[in-house]
Amino acid sequence: MTTLKILAAGSLRAAWPDVVAAFTSLSGIAVNTDFGPAGMLRQRIEAGEPCDFFASANRLHPEALLQQGCATEVGLFAANSLCLTDKRDVVTHDDDWLALLCRNNLRLATSTPLSDPSGDYTWQLFENIEQRHPGLGSTLKAKARTLVGGPNSVTVPAGKLAAQWLIEQQHADMFIGYASYAPRLRGCPQLEVLDIPAPYNVQARYGWACCSEVAQPFAAFLSSVTAQTILRLHGFASVTDP
Repeated sequence: MTTLKILAAGSLRAAWPDVVAAFTSLSGIAVNTDFGPAGMLRQRIEAGEPCDFFASANRLHPEALLQQGCATEVGLFAANSLCLTDKRDVVTHDDDWLALLCRNNLRLATSTPLSDPSGDYTWQLFENIEQRHPGLGSTLKAKARTLVGGPNSVTVPAGKLAAQWLIEQQHADMFIGYASYAPRLRGCPQLEVLDIPAPYNVQARYGWACCSEVAQPFAAFLSSVTAQTILRLHGFASVTDP
């Protein structure tokens, strides 16, 4: 039996087993997936690590692999956005997401730009804030502690969400991360999850790269009704490509 070797963004970890199980049931093709920050996975592929298929939390890494000749085809398959998670006991009923970010006594953690697309999207959020509130976006970039998604980041235990674990372990009071995690985070009684409104928020577009011909059936499956339904059940949206 053919086994596909897939490298996939860590934010897909919860949804991926269901996607893979449905694909294998239909095709008979087995899948072996390794997860990590998409930027670091791209570096592994560029360094020559065998890989049939790459699922990234942005479109830039797959396109870079295509340009370098490390991929034969690329596409888009899902969308995400950002949310703010806070330690519940620091939030008053007068606080909104922006007021909390402005509080000097609260420690803000994020993912690491360049290594992890979540960090890149967070920096885009800061730029959006800067456009509407001059000086604030720059202040937030300086304030943010990039604690996860980088080569020297702290290790979040298996089964724990980064926002949950960092706040529980008192590494931070709030965390900006993917909105697809929000349903699970809202189940944690010590956390408060706040939506970030559309004028500020960022659409994360997830892209894929076929690095070998044997992965083409999986690439096609990702756009199927079955795969898209599974992704929506796990908090992702359908991608809208301007």
